[in-house]
Amino acid sequence: MATQAVKAVDANWWRGAVIYQIYPRSFQDSTGDGIGDIKGITARLPHVASLGVDAIWLSPFFTSPMADMGYDVSDYCNVDPMFGTLTDFDEMMAEAERLGLKVIIDQVISHTSDRHPWFVESRSSRTNPKADWYVWADPKPDGTAPTNWLSIFGGPGWEWDGVRKQYYMHNFLIAQPDLNFHNPEVQAAMLDTVRFWLDRGVHGFRLDTVNYYFHDKQLRNNPPMVYDTDGAGMETDTNPYSMQNHLYDKTQPENIDFLKRLRALLDSYEGRATVGEVGDGPRSLSTLALYTTGNDKLHMCYTFDFLGPAFDAAYIRKVMTTVADTVSNGWVCWAFSNHDVVRHVTRFAESPAEQDRVAKLSITLLSVLRGSICLYQGEELGLTEAELTFEDLRDPYGIRFWPAFKGRDGCRTPMAWEAGEPHAGFTTGSKTWLPVPADHARRAVDAQEALPDSVLHHYRAALAFRKAHPPLIDGDMTFLDTNQDLLAFVREKGGEKLLFIFNLTRGTQDFTLPKRLGEILPVNLPGFVSRLEKGVVKLDALDVFCARV
Repeated sequence: MATQAVKAVDANWWRGAVIYQIYPRSFQDSTGDGIGDIKGITARLPHVASLGVDAIWLSPFFTSPMADMGYDVSDYCNVDPMFGTLTDFDEMMAEAERLGLKVIIDQVISHTSDRHPWFVESRSSRTNPKADWYVWADPKPDGTAPTNWLSIFGGPGWEWDGVRKQYYMHNFLIAQPDLNFHNPEVQAAMLDTVRFWLDRGVHGFRLDTVNYYFHDKQLRNNPPMVYDTDGAGMETDTNPYSMQNHLYDKTQPENIDFLKRLRALLDSYEGRATVGEVGDGPRSLSTLALYTTGNDKLHMCYTFDFLGPAFDAAYIRKVMTTVADTVSNGWVCWAFSNHDVVRHVTRFAESPAEQDRVAKLSITLLSVLRGSICLYQGEELGLTEAELTFEDLRDPYGIRFWPAFKGRDGCRTPMAWEAGEPHAGFTTGSKTWLPVPADHARRAVDAQEALPDSVLHHYRAALAFRKAHPPLIDGDMTFLDTNQDLLAFVREKGGEKLLFIFNLTRGTQDFTLPKRLGEILPVNLPGFVSRLEKGVVKLDALDVFCARV
């Protein structure tokens, strides 16, 4: 395959970028089989570009048995027939370039499918060339698993293999064996898969479970976890995984050297970037700092800190200030929703009547924070979490823990395009892989295009405001003390200073501005009116004030 040329780009394009996540199964079906595909993505890219985003992030589309919806890869260098072909991918890349969109793809390299040829060979004996490519260990004398490590998806993190007469490690499904990154051959093979897509022209990678690559070589047991409840949404009574302090099954020090090798590979190409997913419980922000500082590892990371139920001034300020204190020259990518969590309108809104207001305030806040941002398909429509029956579920995580945990399918339902069409225009077929809720269809793209005050138009306006003001891209951020339940901060760069005061409560608030700020010139943000009376900011419930300082 010939290397695809990539237009010259700013090496720092990712800093402050707005990235739109596409879940290929659920974006647009072009064949009528009820499952989204790459040609469907290509057809709908003009909508994405119309939002004013900088890049798209594609969730996995690689060849896979689909035990975990593509996060179990059996061929890293091909497109699953369900989604199309490599030619379809190349055509999508060309359309993205025409529209000015960069392309980031998911890279799932902590584990493979158990049907990957590497694992098929590895499990065949203890002496084959790939015998040490996965994490194998002998049982304890009583036959039980080598350690107490657990799987995120339920049960032990080890599975017995009768051929090798050993256990293999799996942080996720039994069908997702973990690769042994202590083996240099594994690292080289993984970097080769990254190089394949770099040569095909992609601009970057979202690195799934980036802190899971290495395990403790001594196979030490994890100690119990003691949680300081901080609004991060951990539920120790639903999934036993949360009851352990994961000191040994992930986030090992050897990961740093591999991330440096990965960064060196990307730096050998022009204008490429990485965004890592860090799931490390209470340590997530410190791990993020470790992985992004120094300009020699990841370009940026995101954590789950804003993907839980907390949406209040104190919590947001705590997260942001912790980042400022711990991440020196690193960079963060913020998100309120993605394919793994309940949609944020459902998490944050206290009643259906305030859903649109919450949707608009959320993107307004996200667009003025310091960092890059990720948007998840459908949030620009204010979509809520879909209510599904057990019979509808496809997510093995939800099926395993139902009904205490309903899984991730509720945020993965198909995109709504045309309100009056069957399945909201997602497919011409008779059935969709997950149902399209009626209330989602009513919020379809074409319906919101016709409403000047819609959530969709607000997203475009909020992102345009962000792009028009350099301080919001990569300027400094300084918090103000309010002594009230308000989030107040100044963004500053190049002589431009913007003051923001967010009222995330359900009551009105007044705030007397500090005189040290000097002259205040109110600025109306899209969808909000900034009211200032004799030095006092007037805020309605779920409101925001903006001013030039």
